[in-house]
Amino acid sequence: MGSSGMRVGTLNLASGRGPAGASLDGPGLAAALAGLDLDVLAVQEVDVGQARSHGLSQPAVVAAAIGATDWRFAATVDGTPDPFRSWRPADPVVLGGPEDDLAGPRYGIALCSRLPVRRWSVQALGAGRARLPIKAPDPRTGIARWWWFPDEPRVAVAAELEDCTVVGTHLSFAPHTAVRQLVRLRRWARRLPGPVLLAGDLNLMGPAPAGVAGGRRLVTAPTYPAHAPRLQFDHLLALGALTASDVAVRELGVGDHRLVTATVHPACA
Repeated sequence: MGSSGMRVGTLNLASGRGPAGASLDGPGLAAALAGLDLDVLAVQEVDVGQARSHGLSQPAVVAAAIGATDWRFAATVDGTPDPFRSWRPADPVVLGGPEDDLAGPRYGIALCSRLPVRRWSVQALGAGRARLPIKAPDPRTGIARWWWFPDEPRVAVAAELEDCTVVGTHLSFAPHTAVRQLVRLRRWARRLPGPVLLAGDLNLMGPAPAGVAGGRRLVTAPTYPAHAPRLQFDHLLALGALTASDVAVRELGVGDHRLVTATVHPACA
């Protein structure tokens, strides 16, 4: 990790949607992330080969934008997660990286690193039965109506680094399911080389996820919605002897959550 620490961030990419609501193209997405000095970035709601996001491999674009030499993408959905399109849970969960030809359309999470990764691993966290009400135009009539959107399976991706392990995840929008997934993630994290840093959109507010995970919040600030944040869904949690400095929460030109970053140090440093 070094004496200067490791700069880590988490961002809900929202399929690369910009301020106008449409997904940015490759140059636009790269420009929105330009200048981020991050060693590791956990990214949620990531598209691969989706028509709505210009057919991009968004993990590859994000990794290149921050200078990450290695990354992994874990699909949770085969198809497009949309009330109007056919999709199914991705099974089995497979990690794809820079050397793989990722077939789409797929949707999931990614973890990008510009530090050497000793080992990558993935853990399925299951799905709940809850449905999220979303108001959107009916494609047949153009009239806005409420749709019940099913939850997709959730996963966690781990990058084992020299001095710690970083785990990226995106938990269920249903709080009771997110708690159950976080308990499962906590058990898995105990088997990973520590200390462990958990990064992601946990869909649980404030101090709740740290209590469930048995960890400590490194960032305390509202992160959602990006334009006027009121709630903290996006977290960096220390599951072990880690401290943080230079904490920042900022709005980017992409995504509907704010980017959360911190410089992480071993607690003994």
